Parts: sequence; C-alpha cells; structure tokens
Amino acid sequence: MGSDQRDRKRSSVPSAPSVAELDDEIRGHLALEIQQRIDRGESPQQARANALKQFGYVPQMRDEMRRVWYGRWYDMAEALVQDMRVGLRSLMRAKGLAATVVITLALGIGANAAIFSVVRGVLMRPLVNRGEERLLYIRQSAPGIGVRSTTFSVPEIKDFRERATSIQAFGEFSTVEFTLVGLGEPRVVQAGVVDGHYFDVLGLRPTIGRLVEPSDEGFKAAGVAVLTNRFWTTSLNSDPSVIGKTIQLGSRSATVIGVLEPSVPYPADTEIIANMVTSPHHAGAQMITQRVHRMTQLFGRLADGKTIEDARAELSAIHSGIKTGNPESYPERSDMRIDVAALRDQIAAPARPVLLVLLAAAAVVFVIACSNVANLILARSVRREGELAVRAALGASRGALRRTLLAESLVLCGAGAVLGVLLARPMVAIVASFAARFSVRALEVTVDSSLLWVGVSLAMAAAVLLAYVPRLPSASSADAPSGLRRTRRSLGVGGPAGNGLAAGSIRITPATNRRLKIFATTQVAFSFVLLAGAATLLATLIALRSVNTGYDMAQVLAIDLPMKNLGMVTDEDLAFFQHVTERVDQLPGVEGVSMGAVTPWRDAGKLGRIPFGADGFTPANGEDNPRAFIRFVAPDFFHVMGVPLLAGRDFTPDDRRGNEGVVIVSQSLAQRIYPNGEALNHQVWWIDPFFGPKPFPRRIVGIVADADDEHIARGSVMTVYHPLYQMGLGGRMFVRASVDPYSLVKPITQIVQGLSVNQPVERAATLEDVRAEVLAPDRLNAFVFSGFAGVALLIAVVGVSGVLAFGVSARTREFGVRLAIGSTPYLLLMKVLEEGAVIVSVGIIAGTAFGYLFAGIASSYFQQLTMPGLAPLLGAAAVLIGAAIAASLMPAARASRVDILQALRSE
Repeated sequence: MGSDQRDRKRSSVPSAPSVAELDDEIRGHLALEIQQRIDRGESPQQARANALKQFGYVPQMRDEMRRVWYGRWYDMAEALVQDMRVGLRSLMRAKGLAATVVITLALGIGANAAIFSVVRGVLMRPLVNRGEERLLYIRQSAPGIGVRSTTFSVPEIKDFRERATSIQAFGEFSTVEFTLVGLGEPRVVQAGVVDGHYFDVLGLRPTIGRLVEPSDEGFKAAGVAVLTNRFWTTSLNSDPSVIGKTIQLGSRSATVIGVLEPSVPYPADTEIIANMVTSPHHAGAQMITQRVHRMTQLFGRLADGKTIEDARAELSAIHSGIKTGNPESYPERSDMRIDVAALRDQIAAPARPVLLVLLAAAAVVFVIACSNVANLILARSVRREGELAVRAALGASRGALRRTLLAESLVLCGAGAVLGVLLARPMVAIVASFAARFSVRALEVTVDSSLLWVGVSLAMAAAVLLAYVPRLPSASSADAPSGLRRTRRSLGVGGPAGNGLAAGSIRITPATNRRLKIFATTQVAFSFVLLAGAATLLATLIALRSVNTGYDMAQVLAIDLPMKNLGMVTDEDLAFFQHVTERVDQLPGVEGVSMGAVTPWRDAGKLGRIPFGADGFTPANGEDNPRAFIRFVAPDFFHVMGVPLLAGRDFTPDDRRGNEGVVIVSQSLAQRIYPNGEALNHQVWWIDPFFGPKPFPRRIVGIVADADDEHIARGSVMTVYHPLYQMGLGGRMFVRASVDPYSLVKPITQIVQGLSVNQPVERAATLEDVRAEVLAPDRLNAFVFSGFAGVALLIAVVGVSGVLAFGVSARTREFGVRLAIGSTPYLLLMKVLEEGAVIVSVGIIAGTAFGYLFAGIASSYFQQLTMPGLAPLLGAAAVLIGAAIAASLMPAARASRVDILQALRSE
C-alpha cells in the first residue's frame, strides 16, 4: 500500500483526535495539576513528580500519553513496515538483481562477522583466571644481541622474590618434554614444571582433585602431576578414576593429583603440569646456582593498591641493581632489560597483528561488496526513475521516497545478513584454526552472539548507505516532466505500442554516470590491494619452497625416538641407539641410518646459538665472541642427510666418551674463523657455564657444507657438530631409503619396540614433509588472503561488467547514430573496452597509492609487515586487467551489434 493510499485511509476516520490535539490537551491538564499542587504547598519538583504519577495511574490518560510521546515513532515504523512489504513484492519481480545483492552482501557480512568473532574471542574476551586484571607476565630481553624475549634463572627469580614489594607473589613455569608411561600407549607429552605458588598466582582451580601447592615444593617432595583439561577430556575421555594413578615421567614417577579447569594453556600448550622434583635437570647445580642458566617463565600477581606501572618501575630498578652486582652475567653489549605486561595482553600479542590484518581484509571485502551493490541499486533506481517521478508528482515527499528506498534496502540487507551469519558459522572454525598458530586463545573460540549483532550492524549500515545512493526526483524539479513523459512511453501511452521498458528508454544523468564509475573504480582499487597482498604472500611461499636446503629431503625419513631422560644421553641410551641403527640398516631399501638430536626445522630453537672460542682467533676490540649452533650427530649422519663432506673425515664409532674430543664444523664457520683455509686440526671450545667453568677444547677433524636446519629461508650459518656417542643429546633417527620412505615406518616401529616395549616411536615423516609442515602457516596465510582476494576480484569484475553493460543500454541511441553516420562495430567495441580499461587503470593507480599509504602506516605498528615488490604488483595488475577485459567483452560485443533502426526509434 503506498503512502498516498495510507493517508486517504486515515483521513476517512473523523473521530480520531490528532497527535497535536492530544499533545496540547495533555499538557494543559498537567500544567493545571502541577499549579494546584504548588498552591497547596508542594515544591515544584514534588508537584511535577506527583502529577505525572497521578496521570500515569489513569489507564486512559496513560494510553493517550503513550500515543503522544511515541505515536510519531509508531507511525514511522508502521509506514516503514508497509513500505518493506511493497519493496519485497517489487524485488520479487527482479529476482536476479535481488539474489546478486543478497549473495554479495552475505559474503561481505559473513567474512566480517566470522573474523570479528575470532578477534573478540582472542583479543577481548576475559580470561577465566580469578583476578585477571592483577596478573602479570614478566620477561627479559637483550636487544643488543637481537634477543626479543628470554626467560629467567633461579638466582634472578630469588632476587626478585626477596626485593619486590609491588608483586604479591611470583609463579614459575618451565616448559619440558616427558616420555609418559602409565596412561595408555607410551608417548612424549609437552609438559610444564611449576613451583608451589604457580596455580595460586594465576588464579586457577581444579575441576577434580587438587593442584600443585607449596607443600609440593622441594626436591625431597613426592612427584605429583596435574592433567590439563583438554588432555583429560580428549585423551582420557574425562575418566575420573585417573586421580591417584602413578605414572612415569621420564626417569621419575609421579602421582596424578588433579585436573585443571579449562583455561588458556599459556605459556605452552601443555598436557601435564608437574612439580619441580619430576625434572632431574631442575635439581642440578647448574639450574640452581648459575645466573645465566635461564629457562623459567615468570608470572606475578600485583599487590593490593599497586599498578602495572608500579611493578614495572620497581622491577626495572631491581634488575639494574642485579646487573650492577653481577657484570659477568650481563654483558654491556647485550643491553639486557626487563619488562612487565598484563597477562591477557601478553597471551594475545602474537595473534594481534595477523588478526587485525585479517579484519582489515574483511573490511575491504565489505567495502567492495557495498560498492558493487550500490552500483546495482543505482542502476535499478535509474530504471525506476519514471515510477519515482510519478510518486513525486502525486505529492510524495522526498522523505517518503527515501523511506521507500530504505525499506527495499532493509529487505535486501536483512536477507544478506541472515545468509552471511549462516556462512560465518563454519568460517569461524576455519579462522580460529588459522589464528591458533599465533595464539593459544584461539583454541577456545566458539560461535556466540557476536555473529548476530555484527551481522545486524553491518546490514543496517549497508541499508542506510544504499538508501542514500540514488538521486531522487521531486514534483517541482525540472526532471519531473521528462520522467513522466518517459513513464508514459514505457507504458505505451502516447507512443509506439510495445515499447515497454526498452533499453533505449533509459537515460543516465552525468551525476549518476559519475557515481557508477566511482563505485566501480572503488571496487577495483580495493581488489587490487588484496590481490597485491595475496600475490606477495604467494611469491614468498614459492621462494621458500624452492630454497635449496642442503639436505636430500625426499628420500630421508625422520623419526622421533625420545629418551626417558631428555637431558644428557646415558650409556644405556647409547647402546640402544647402536642396536636400533644396526637392525634398521639391515632392512631392504635402507641405504643408511644415523641418529641426531634435532629434526631440521621442526625442532628449530631447541638448541640455541652459543658463544665459542677458537685457537688462533681473537675477536676485534669491543666485539663479543662469535656464536654457533651446536648439534649432536652419530657416524654416517652427513651421508644419510646428503650433506657433502668438504675436508677431513666423518665421525667414527671410536669417537665416543673417554676418547679425544673432536668436532666437525660448517663451511661458514671455517671461513669466518680461518679465512685462509686452515681450520682442520685447530681447536674450538664453548664459552658457556653449561659446559663447565673451564673451556674444554675439541679438535676440528672435518668441514661440511652449510645446512640450515633452523631457518625456513636458508642463510649462512655457523654450526659445530659433536659426536653423539661422545657428548650430546639424541632422540632423532634418520633413515635414507631407496624405496618409499613411509613403507619403512612399520618395520622400523617393530624393531624399536622389540628392543624396548615402552619406547615411543613418533612423528615419522620425510624431511620434505617436515618442511612442508613448518611452511604450513605461510601456506595458510597465502590461502586465506588469496580467498579474500578471489572474492574481491569476482565482485569487482561483476561490478565493472555491470557498469559497462548498463552504460551500453543507456547509450543505445548514441551507438545507433554512430553506426548510421559511418562508424564501424569494431570502433564501438574498442570504445567500450577503452572505458573499462580506464576504470581499471584508475582503480589500480588509486589502489597502489592507498596500499602503500596503508602499509606505511601499518608498518609502524606491525614490525613484520613488508612492502610488496614489483613482481607481485605487476602480477596483481595483470590478473585484474585480464579479468576486467574478459568482463568488458560481453557489453562491448553487445554495443557493436546494436540494430540501427531499433536504436533510432528508441526515443
């Protein structure tokens, strides 16, 4: 029902008082009552309150007041609902346009709702920890040597406990690995060892049982372990009988005393948390006495009345005093510092940049979607110009016309929001799994009400935007007569029969044409930004995948054989390694077997870079000792891994404990320390208290080619290899195969468990697949952003094609005239393609400028953000131009096939 019909219907009821009449009458009654009460001695405030209260208790007067106060809103809502019904019927006659608009908006709304849900869950949702606003994470850094975050040693923590007053209590956490026996199959678990105050400091409680307490401290205490909630529910099916069981954690036993409540697994995604006595390393003299032996994460709870700034200032002052009193443990060049952060901010920090970038990408998709829909709505409004002119001529106000457009927009955007929310639900799981690589908080993200209200908010914003895109006619405008004339012709009145809504009857004003092209250019510009970003990620991924790592990756199988004691390898372990390698070496298809301490890339950071000295080499003045990676490998390791031996010899079975200490060094180290090529038979030693107070020189017996097992992008690395049987860690087996490496996993497992029934055999994979696993975050980044770019490209292409097609429809007469006076169809085709090329070119230029401006601003907040190179930009531009040309061909071909006679009769 139109607004003019509603007005006539309402005027047919003479007995209904107007809102203005009721308003004046009620105000008169209220004023009289208030004055009478004041005359009786009541204060003005009391008189007004009592008068309103009196009228409020009269049902009839209360209803009249409600109609006066809210009547206008009721009328507007009623009119809007009626307009929405009319709009729905109108849109049902344009199902193709409605479906396109709804799907386009659904993509933009769904992406934004899903990503915002994850952003809210990771960055904004409170922790379950009691008193989380008082929880602190304390860390050290050494910017002088490029160390952004490091842990604490026991003596450092002791100093803080004794001197700090702004911290109520400290909690300690060390990440370790244990070989777990006693809860199903033997396996390696990621674990933590904590002091007795840890759980109390972090404000966590048990689901069942109890947690580690101060009574569990000390190395004479019994070993106890707490299961994390995820491990208990997923691996043990929430079995309550696990409480009280005795388990083996490495070489120590422990009793399961409780299950932790569901919480964020920070600083590591652990499965078991035990007391200190379960880790033999934590009872060693090095751990307890050496100030530089740092492997403990430190948490704190603020004292009452203290702030983070108070704690930061006090701990910085204590830290400065510690450095002054122990200069040998804090080299001046390291520039060691201390910092304090709120625990929630610290947990979310790794994921914040990538989530904000994802949110920006989703916002760009929404802008592109709205621009595309605005084009469609603008084109529809041009086709409806006659209808709107008729309504304006009949007396409809501009507000009524705008309300009609708003009603249609609400119908479209509401449907888009519903579909978008449905699409967002599965997208939340995808985005959460992506974000979980950066923050463990993403593991607890679930679908919640934020999906709904984000979808509704975006739909309302889009509806208001789309309602104000078209230009409205009015009864007094100069365009009204021409609009009426075009409407009469379109209805067959006063013109040739059968004209209908012929293409030639469409007329675009210069202002409307500019709006169409601006929206299309906006789509192209933002699509180019996403395409360039996706192209940069893809180029990076391709470069990383094509790097020559220095290893034979396809035919080398890596298998984890974790030891009970994850510290130094015992004589029993060495004998086990030797028996395993001998048996596996006899399997058909095996070309070589060896052992090592780390799996390339997968165990990156497990053994850090350590300062070393060498005979005949003296650092320059003010220069620290060089640092190198330390590796422990068994004989035949380099042959199995495909690393060439450049000089000297390989390790042999005689390089074991009790014999001469020997090492093999990488080519980069040999050239750095001995540029004249005289590295063989020189001696090197480690400068670190872990290896003892006195240097222990080891002779260089071989030089091998560089092989970077730490970094995805290969670099020049200095590495010192030790004989595993002489000194070192173990737990990784490498098998070189002439057959499918995975076909050897089963027989190798049988051999290993035949020698030791409780020995875990885990994570078998070729080096090629290990590297692919490590590259998974980069691959996922490229996939996610390519998905955004693909959606944006599709929407932009449809937008450009639509603008050109609509322009061709509106210029049918012009094209007919051009053909009539001698122009060729080829020239018309090229003219339309030229218009498409201009839109795309301007969009690419604008997108480049905006992209670099945005990247420049964002790089000051996100340190890892890099500018795209020339190749990704050219690639993105080529894809966009190619897609735009393909989209322009159909309207261009239509322009070249215009029928001259029909075009000339169209006006």
